[in-house]
Amino acid sequence: MLKFVLQRVLSMILVILIVASATFFMMRLLPSGPFSREKKLPAQIIKNLEARYHLDDPLWKQYVDYMGNLLRGNLGPSFKYTDRTVNNIINDGFPVSAMLGVVAVILAVGIGIPLGIWGALKQNGWQDNLVMFIALLGVSVPNFIMAVLLMFIFALGLHLVPAAGWGSVRQIILPAFTLAGYPIAFIARLVRSSMLEVLRQEYITTARAKGLSERLVIFRHALRNILIPVVTVLGPLIAAVFTGSFVVEKIFAIPGLGQYYVTSINDRDYTTILGVTIFYSVLLVFMNFLVDLTYAWLDPRIRYVERKLS
Repeated sequence: MLKFVLQRVLSMILVILIVASATFFMMRLLPSGPFSREKKLPAQIIKNLEARYHLDDPLWKQYVDYMGNLLRGNLGPSFKYTDRTVNNIINDGFPVSAMLGVVAVILAVGIGIPLGIWGALKQNGWQDNLVMFIALLGVSVPNFIMAVLLMFIFALGLHLVPAAGWGSVRQIILPAFTLAGYPIAFIARLVRSSMLEVLRQEYITTARAKGLSERLVIFRHALRNILIPVVTVLGPLIAAVFTGSFVVEKIFAIPGLGQYYVTSINDRDYTTILGVTIFYSVLLVFMNFLVDLTYAWLDPRIRYVERKLS
């Protein structure tokens, strides 16, 4: 197990370095620079700005300097917010995005799993058809459309919650449900299909033959096995919820990391784009790592085969 963990950590580091390198060079391939404006700045000012941020150095030196700072945890200064670093921006924006993402994930798991179980237990009934309709709606409607619909119905129409902003519990409801829409649908469909397959297994038939109640059969014997495919997708799904908040945060005027990211793209803020991309890459690979470790707890039959380190 220790060898497996070590191998995964080394592969995670390699993936992050590849993502950082690819993003760095792609930023430099853009036709316009970070100081390009509709109203062109004087050449001397651009030259001074490039000298200040060492953009006039050879590309290989810029790369080596950036990777050296990255290994020390320094993501560099922001080109747009001259008094702030990318680390400051992440420290300020990510807690907001994390809170929104955590609520969305709780909604996705708390609603998606019961919906999937309910649909499987009522297979081909109206309950199952309702679950499949909700799932189809959730996977078909983009989150920016969902955001507008929820805002129009519950904020502008019924006046139950604020349309936008951040700071109160009521303001988190609409963006959280917007983000949770697709995960709820995806988890519900996955749990439904897994539950139908598990219910046909011999050990379930045996448990029922022993006279165990249906509730005990479902929650003690079936639930743990149907959670394995859910855990498989939960890591990438959590990362997708966080990265998917970019547009949602912009629509609902939430001061999270996603809004900074969208703004940095429009402003060609290279260091912020690069820093946030690396940060979310770390989040994604770490969540996948946690998923792999969770397998062994959910299913004792799963064992990791140790391979020799090359």
